[in-house]
Amino acid sequence: MSTAPKPAARGGSLMRLRGLVRKEFLQIVRDPSSIAIAFVMPIFLLVLFGYGVSLDADHVPVALVAEDPSPDAADFLASLESSHYFAPLHALTLADAEAALRQGRVGAIVHLRADFAERLRRPDGAPVQVIVNGVDANTARLTQGYVEGAWGTWLNRYAAARGQTLATPVELEQRVWFNSELRSRNYLVPGLVAIIMTLIGTLLTALVMAREWERGTLEALLVTPASMTEILLGKIIAYFVLGTGGMLLTVGLAVGLFEVPLRGGFWLLWACASLFLLAALGMGLAISAVARNQFVAGQVAIIGTFLPAFLLSGFIFDIDSMPVAVQAITHVVVARYFVSIVQTLFLAGNVWSVVLPNALALLIMAAIFLGVTWRKSRKRLE
Repeated sequence: MSTAPKPAARGGSLMRLRGLVRKEFLQIVRDPSSIAIAFVMPIFLLVLFGYGVSLDADHVPVALVAEDPSPDAADFLASLESSHYFAPLHALTLADAEAALRQGRVGAIVHLRADFAERLRRPDGAPVQVIVNGVDANTARLTQGYVEGAWGTWLNRYAAARGQTLATPVELEQRVWFNSELRSRNYLVPGLVAIIMTLIGTLLTALVMAREWERGTLEALLVTPASMTEILLGKIIAYFVLGTGGMLLTVGLAVGLFEVPLRGGFWLLWACASLFLLAALGMGLAISAVARNQFVAGQVAIIGTFLPAFLLSGFIFDIDSMPVAVQAITHVVVARYFVSIVQTLFLAGNVWSVVLPNALALLIMAAIFLGVTWRKSRKRLE
């Protein structure tokens, strides 16, 4: 006896699925919060991180102190003034500069002693005192490096003007790969794709499902001929399309507005984003299957998915710099794998040794979360 589904049954299933997908889209259109999370929030986050958040140290306020305003000292300080890395503030004495540093008006002090010009002509050279505010360690290191670089450049120019060759034990020839402009925006904006898709796929899905449990609309669906698999598929398809729209918006703004290069293939990016979105949808549906209250579902989604994606995915903080125990925890953060993929595709191109292992991890994660959702979701009210 054949157990294959009859054509009429298959046709009815497709009609029910089409109706469920249409119902989800109508619900999305009528719900301003869904539209805001899917399309307004990406724009807000992109503007915030693209323009407001920067890991670069630019126009750092620096106090310049020259005890003897000799031509050599004036020339070196003028080279610092012409650099966009510094916003110079002239101080008459070192005490005035230290007071400005304590008050937070400057981030560093460049101090040239009275014998600067004299010692500059000696074999051992002239010392330059640099005092840096170390409260912000990242900015302090960058500022120190900028001053050292400016000093080395000025010494080379000073020696060349006198027909001399600056004796250095090692000559460095620097080459910067993948982000030659050293713009933190090129590093941050691609990672926002993962953060935005986490919001759409996990947080929005968990809230919408929990709200349906609260309002009783999901209970109405459970008494229809539609199976739980069809109900879940209807939601996955609708929010997959919504998440894809958010991804396209983010990528378009990243390339068009913020001029972040996309060196990899767009279709490869879309394929990996689809795997990540399926995993995010699985997480959101799994949360809503357990927490049927909007407040609880929202808190679990933020603490369990959004915050780890923000802090432990490599979006801002380098994973290799984290403690070993925290590095181990990051392996269960789904966004970690997608952030690695998207930053590689944007800045380096189709590096298969990076893309394929992370894409496989996303596929496994998607299968796990969707499987858990299907197991936890049964057509019952209790």
